Amino acid sequence: IELDLAGGQGLQGGHFPGQCVENADRHAYEDKVTERRSKGAADQGGNPIIRLSALATLWGREELSCRPSSENPMNVSRTVQDDPTSQAPAPEKPLKPSERTGGEEIEKPTRAAAEEAVRTLILWAGDDPDREGLEGTPARVVRSYGEFFGGYDQDPADVLKTTFSEVEGYDEMVVVRDIPLMSHCEHHMVPFLGKAHVAYLPDTRVVGLSKLARVVEIYARRLQIQEKLTVQIADTINRELKPKGVAVVVEAQHQCMTMRGVHKPGADTVTSRMLGAFRTRDATRKEFFSLIGR
Repeated sequence: IELDLAGGQGLQGGHFPGQCVENADRHAYEDKVTERRSKGAADQGGNPIIRLSALATLWGREELSCRPSSENPMNVSRTVQDDPTSQAPAPEKPLKPSERTGGEEIEKPTRAAAEEAVRTLILWAGDDPDREGLEGTPARVVRSYGEFFGGYDQDPADVLKTTFSEVEGYDEMVVVRDIPLMSHCEHHMVPFLGKAHVAYLPDTRVVGLSKLARVVEIYARRLQIQEKLTVQIADTINRELKPKGVAVVVEAQHQCMTMRGVHKPGADTVTSRMLGAFRTRDATRKEFFSLIGR
């Protein structure tokens, strides 16, 4: 829909001289207005052509007023009438991260769109995605991403639902150390590799040992920073098992530091999260670090 308010063409199309002042939401208006000042974008009087697209869709029925320009002193006022062909709601803009509450699902693109994005990156890198060695690379990369980031499709809390109470009074810490860890830095999308040590002090129930490793894996198979990964592992175990304490230590080498940037291979990053008894009791914390060899 384009308006020619000066020409009296209503919703038939065209343009109008002068400057438009909207009575609707300004941000929504600015998203729909394009002012063209290049060749062919001015009328015979030299006034810029302002095209208003899909206003009926956006506003339904809205009063517009236009104040005169110096070249064309005139006052124009029209009402945008309801158009039965333009009643579809305007598409919603994606929420910014600061606007998300955590419950919204992010709409994933199609596999074809993802593969096309990989082709674009290959071209940007300076190679030909259609040559023999790269012809199947976009599809392979998309499949591998499904594996690298499979943690988004899993809820780590679910793997901790099954617990056991027949422990014959066991009340010492449970430690699973040297759990292999492979994740991807969310800043450069390159891997960081290492290991995690996980411990908890049971209250009345314990969980299968493999479940602790599974929690590590689920969170690692997401775009991460090591600090957040460490907190997520510890807090999930603490929330679901309600033990007397939880301790998590992660050690890793980041390829964003070794393959690029400062180029410092061999540099280890160590992060930790201590909850409950591991935070309040020095002896418990020291025992944990002794058991993982630190």
